[in-house]
Amino acid sequence: MRSAEEMEQLVVLQRLSLYNQGRPCGAKAIREHLSTYGEENSLPSNRTIGRILARHGLTHGRTGWYEGEG
Repeated sequence: MRSAEEMEQLVVLQRLSLYNQGRPCGAKAIREHLSTYGEENSLPSNRTIGRILARHGLTHGRTGWYEGEG
């Protein structure tokens, strides 16, 4: 089982990876991709993934906080 910090980092990395590949990269898509690692019982919910993305400025096609934000 991963710690909350590790899971948050994994969500962010998966989001950026999907984005860079031009694939769907919302919370549902991220959760589906994370489930392929075999830890489905310990995955965060779609809502929690959404909050992680928002916290890191990774919503609405963004790749993070821009200079002067955050």
